[in-house]
Amino acid sequence: MGKKLLIVESPAKAKTIQKYLGKDFIVKASMGHIVDLPENEFGVDIDKGFKPKYKVIKGKTKILKEIKEAAKKSSEVFLATDPDREGEAISWHIANALKKLKKDGIYRVRFNEITKKAVSEAVKNPDKIDENKVYAQQARRILDRIVGYTISPLLSKKFKKALSAGRVQSVALRLICDREEEIRRFVPKEYWSVEATLKKEEREFKAKLVEVEGKKLKKFDIPSKEAAEELVERAKRGEFKVVKVEKKERRRTPPAPFITSTLQQEASKRFGFPAKLTMQLAQQLYEGIDIGSERVGLITYMRTDSTRVSTEALEEVREYIGKELGREFLPSSPRRYREKTPKTSQDAHEAIRPTSVFRTPEEVKPYLTPQQYKLYSLIWSRFVASQMKDAVFNTVSVDISSEGLTFRATGSTLKEEGFLKVYPLEVEEKLLPELNEGEFLEVLEVKGVQHFTEPPPRYTEGTLVKALEEEGVGRPSTYATIISNIIQRGYVEKEKQKLKPTELGEFINSLLKRLFPKIVDVKFTASIEEELDKIEEGKKEWQELLKEFYFGEFKELLEKAQQELKTLKGEEVGRNCPECGSPLLKVYGRYGAFIACSNYPECKYKESLKGEVQKLDRKCPQCGGELLVREGRYGKFIACSNYPKCKYTEPLTFGKCPKCGQGEVVERRSKKGKTFYGCSRYPECDFVSNRPPKEGKE
Repeated sequence: MGKKLLIVESPAKAKTIQKYLGKDFIVKASMGHIVDLPENEFGVDIDKGFKPKYKVIKGKTKILKEIKEAAKKSSEVFLATDPDREGEAISWHIANALKKLKKDGIYRVRFNEITKKAVSEAVKNPDKIDENKVYAQQARRILDRIVGYTISPLLSKKFKKALSAGRVQSVALRLICDREEEIRRFVPKEYWSVEATLKKEEREFKAKLVEVEGKKLKKFDIPSKEAAEELVERAKRGEFKVVKVEKKERRRTPPAPFITSTLQQEASKRFGFPAKLTMQLAQQLYEGIDIGSERVGLITYMRTDSTRVSTEALEEVREYIGKELGREFLPSSPRRYREKTPKTSQDAHEAIRPTSVFRTPEEVKPYLTPQQYKLYSLIWSRFVASQMKDAVFNTVSVDISSEGLTFRATGSTLKEEGFLKVYPLEVEEKLLPELNEGEFLEVLEVKGVQHFTEPPPRYTEGTLVKALEEEGVGRPSTYATIISNIIQRGYVEKEKQKLKPTELGEFINSLLKRLFPKIVDVKFTASIEEELDKIEEGKKEWQELLKEFYFGEFKELLEKAQQELKTLKGEEVGRNCPECGSPLLKVYGRYGAFIACSNYPECKYKESLKGEVQKLDRKCPQCGGELLVREGRYGKFIACSNYPKCKYTEPLTFGKCPKCGQGEVVERRSKKGKTFYGCSRYPECDFVSNRPPKEGKE
């Protein structure tokens, strides 16, 4: 009887499992997919029911040969690739490649964690390949090929540049571009609040105006400095009396254990990890780390949409909490977290958790890299916290009245630490003095505080992951690759960890919105994910989805786009050519974007984008020429288009200075190149802001 062959995806995983199974097994790694659609051709026969043309991936011929040789000598073959759609497809392709060699004795095994017990149990209870899961993966792969191999060459050929459009990638780019447009259009709105600094004995505290004559104040109810000062003067005329003291307990429930998307979000928020790095580190922890003489898979499978935890893991974590942290931190029964609806949950895997909670972060720290340690600590502490008691706060809310105005002060102190003992969160404790109804307080100051509404923030990788997940676009397991792709393609760049679309990215997005509206439509892309789920559940045929997508509208849009791109030269910039008077266009060429005459080749005028300007609706007061917004060494300014004949300039202003009311707010640039806004009367007035407080003139 020959040895048994077990096939996994990576060498690290193979190394770990080989130690568990011993000399009776040969463990081989496929190094991911062995076959795929061909690189240099479409590879899908649409006329034959979207039949895929699979080929052995370049560089994988030797690996496949080694697997076949090992299979010949083995009594049984166990396919142990990852327990998701991609893993199922890899097993299916390997099984097909081995069919001529072995008519039977090929089994599918799945495990959610790489531990000796989990692997041994899986091998003892083999299963068969889930073809519905394979068909869902195949449909997704062909959909992506249809989009990528039809739109990308179309764009690249037209603009002489290596451009690409992906099915989910394009939607992610749209979200980033739409957010940037929101920020550009945002006009800050002024509002005010009134706050009092009060004192009892030696304790000072602040209270905020919340009601006027019993009516609750809304955000913009105090619109100006004058309105705020009127309320300030009114409050000062009276005495500040405590009219209500309300004490309560507030409980904070621990968060659920991690799923793929929440792990990416939290690692981004806490450590600034890109989604791709988080998934790489999680893969390493899952596949196995050498802990002394033992090789151990430290966490469960990291591609999951489920917060479910096995009974054994619950028993172990409750034992740990009771023994190591104390019975006072242990709830009377295990916590169960609400699952997502079936249509948005790809897999029935467990949540991401440590394979053994008794393997603490400090214990394994000497064997991990600093980044691995950070991520393992995060996963371990989140899982332990998820089965601990609530954190409990003592809160107090005090209403203080003066002249028909009600001010409110709130305080909060931690009463019971609960899950915060192992999973600290930002908690602000604010202690108020002991206050009693009917007593009067000393007033130190009453003042108005100016505020401006803030534009929506740019996405970080973490918040983009959250947005994609909430919209139901793509799969959490693919987000890292999607974000990495749009950055590498030059469509998006990182600015202080924020994702900002480049000029090229915004151009591609505007083009796709016009030519292929459904491809960048969030709801449509989310509906495709639901259809893929139906295929996996056996409720829909994979060819049916592809027919609906391709013949429903895509083919027609593709044909229209081909015609429109023949005549499309570029985007109009709002200026005319100084040589022939024809409209100027922003054109994308092999070496980037530039401005050129639309009358090319008759007129060969062109200019660098570095000199790109914005046209204003006003004329130059000196010569009547067009006024333009230009960018100089110290920021933007307004200049005449007839320069150098006319040298008229003026500062680009953003309204009156909110501090002195005399100067104008102008854009400036620091020595380090950072843009900020300040008063034109500097140094007499030292007002500065990161954003213009008023709408700019255009």
